[in-house]
Amino acid sequence: MSAASQTELDAVYRKITRRIVPILILGYIAAYLDRSNIGFARVQMLGDLGFSELVYGFGAGLFYLGYSAFEVPSNLLLKRIGARLTFARIMILWGLISAGFAFVTTATQFSILRFLLGAAEAGFFPGVLLYITYWVPSERRARFTAMFMSALVLSGLIGGPLSGVIMAGMEGIAGMRGWQWLFIVEAMPSVILGVIVLVSLTDSPDKARWLTDREKALVRADLARDAASRQTETRVSHTLREAFLDYRVYVLASMAIALVSGIGGLSFWLPTILHQAGIENLVTLGVLSGVPYLIALGVQQWVAHNSDRTGERRWHVGICALTCAVAWFLLPSFAEQPWVSLVLLVFACAGAFGATGPFWTMPSGFLAGTAAAGGIALVSTVGAAFAILSPTFVGWATDVTGSLAAGQYYYGTLFLLAAIILPWGTRPKPSQNETEPSYELRSA
Repeated sequence: MSAASQTELDAVYRKITRRIVPILILGYIAAYLDRSNIGFARVQMLGDLGFSELVYGFGAGLFYLGYSAFEVPSNLLLKRIGARLTFARIMILWGLISAGFAFVTTATQFSILRFLLGAAEAGFFPGVLLYITYWVPSERRARFTAMFMSALVLSGLIGGPLSGVIMAGMEGIAGMRGWQWLFIVEAMPSVILGVIVLVSLTDSPDKARWLTDREKALVRADLARDAASRQTETRVSHTLREAFLDYRVYVLASMAIALVSGIGGLSFWLPTILHQAGIENLVTLGVLSGVPYLIALGVQQWVAHNSDRTGERRWHVGICALTCAVAWFLLPSFAEQPWVSLVLLVFACAGAFGATGPFWTMPSGFLAGTAAAGGIALVSTVGAAFAILSPTFVGWATDVTGSLAAGQYYYGTLFLLAAIILPWGTRPKPSQNETEPSYELRSA
């Protein structure tokens, strides 16, 4: 490609980024707030409703049951009806369900709504990963993916302070508790964004009226070149059956288990860890809860940029996972020292979120067509399915021991195993492309 064409192409991708990334980020921020705000509501909610830690943990985990059950079908539906209709349906439904938590009075109601929330959100995250492949080639995807996944970090950065302000400032209004207002207020953006997506999102470059014919042709040719390059470098699965039988999907699933469970663990218990360490003021707790996410945001973007620049994925992911594991393992030793706990939570967040950009580009390195829709969702689903058990176990262990230590060791173990399995279980072929490694399972 000529220098002039490359400059043009860079400009087109910047235009695409400005047009579609902000709305995807806002959508995922809203999704993660609605999924994880029970972590902050828990400070008041458990006492008001008389829930045990086991009830809370079991309900938190049921989200992933609904999520796992409907994730692959939702992604296959996206391939048929498009991202615009799929994402709008998901956002509006999860917003309405999230608001319903304000009126929960029993453990059964709490559990049912958590399941329905997971079912409603199913398909959004893997759907966006699939959607990204329609717009950008593999060598640009880690940065693009990390920009989208910065929503996870931003939701933690925004969610902590916002939740503290809502719960403290709206306590008693209309006779309702702060945690009830938390669910209602944070559900509103999801419904509004769902309507915006329905009106403004574009399914593919060919349908983008805001791209010129020349820009569409450049993107189309670049994606075709990328697809041909991957086809010659590695065995590419195309059908759904091939994706389900491809062992590489299950190698990657080990890291998905750690990431989905571990990031969920941070959202469910980070405020509690700081609260039990001695930070009791809700506004202060909210502000400090955002600090680990603020630092993790910078780490996440740097790791993704460096991974794209070097074309290396597995060690970027493995080192981040190991960092997260060490932080989780050290937390119980400093349970009563709030500032040390805060520093360790910074490392846990930075490690977990730092891995997300390069990791979630890896499935599309050997999946294409229907296999990409089903396979990406399958990796995410395996992670979510395992995460069903994680909050339940942590809640049970906390009830039995009276401490979060067992749960912290549990999350540390997940990340340690993933940090070992992924680099050992995958390796780039000798003939790999300079900018996008292909992945094979190491022989035993």
